[in-house]
Amino acid sequence: MGGWEVGTIKSRKSAAKELIKDGLINGTFRETMALVYQLLALLLLSICSAESADPLGQYCGANTKTTRQISLNIDVVLAKLVQGTAQNGFSATSYGNAKDQVYGLAQCRGDVSSDDCLSCIQDASKEIRKRCPDQADARIWYDYCFLRYNTENFIGEVDTSYGIFYYNVANVTDPDAFNEKLGALMDRIKSQAVAPINKGLGKGESKLSPFETLYALVQCTRDLSQLSCAQCLAIAIGNFPRHMYAFMN
Repeated sequence: MGGWEVGTIKSRKSAAKELIKDGLINGTFRETMALVYQLLALLLLSICSAESADPLGQYCGANTKTTRQISLNIDVVLAKLVQGTAQNGFSATSYGNAKDQVYGLAQCRGDVSSDDCLSCIQDASKEIRKRCPDQADARIWYDYCFLRYNTENFIGEVDTSYGIFYYNVANVTDPDAFNEKLGALMDRIKSQAVAPINKGLGKGESKLSPFETLYALVQCTRDLSQLSCAQCLAIAIGNFPRHMYAFMN
């Protein structure tokens, strides 16, 4: 499996959702406010639930179809992945025999809490079946976790065949200085990621100015060897100039 995530952030920005509802609620002021608070609480719970189940993206192998037995095996693998990842932040497993065997892998981002990890993997295991119901090769990405399964054994293999790019479309004021800082930061966190003690995770930051900080995080899935992790990250980082040159990411 390939390195899971590479990303940088020039500045932290927040997005606000405005929810407006007009209406008339009869009764005393105290009763009205109590009802309003209940409605707001239910609304917030609904928003949080909806957002937590919204992935960054997914891949459903168009040429891989499930059979009834493979579908049953996928469900077993997903249950094992949820249990294993909740305990260790990572899990790789398989289930079934011969052509019906299913291989699965799941991993949380190395800097998230165990509760956030569990919540993310649970959402991923449910959502991937909805989005890829008939595919035997499926992958799903969230902010906090990644999950994949396939009838072909991919465990321990470098795979950069499919990925997702997100970037800020604002121009960098000084591309040369930005790319120099980015390159140095990536070299540093790549070295962290391949060290066994860090379990594939590297992260750091670099000051661009008194008001701007560049943040970066890379992570390999834990089934990769040190050499495979380094190779995968080199490929991912090498895609930066091609996809995001002179942009704030």
